[in-house]
Amino acid sequence: MQDAIDSLMKYPLASVLAYFSVGILALIVFLSVFERVTRYDGWEEIRKGNVAAAMATGGKIFGICNIFRFSISANDSIYESLLWAAVGFLLLLAAYFLFEFLTPVFRIDEEIGKDNRAVGLLAMIISVSLSYIIGAAVT
Repeated sequence: MQDAIDSLMKYPLASVLAYFSVGILALIVFLSVFERVTRYDGWEEIRKGNVAAAMATGGKIFGICNIFRFSISANDSIYESLLWAAVGFLLLLAAYFLFEFLTPVFRIDEEIGKDNRAVGLLAMIISVSLSYIIGAAVT
């Protein structure tokens, strides 16, 4: 099976479609893990117009995709890329928990649930910024 996939990856269009498909699947899986660990329902909050939740979720989406971008550029196979993207995601998830832990004056999830846009913006910037550091580290 791996030989068949590797032979298909020699064709640029097949390679683009494979990385795109795997990237979308990884985004869905990794984002759903983020949604499970937050105390608010991100998509419901976005539906209600919660801009802070939209910014935080957008930052997570960007961060996940950026880490996957780095892992694609640095690895020879789609399997290695997915493996390093998963490692990068776990680091981004750990950073999320650190962010929550290191702000003892208020709860990040509660503030985002209340549409505190300053906290949502900060969460977005942290996700985006750390994705560059994590991406560079997994290459």
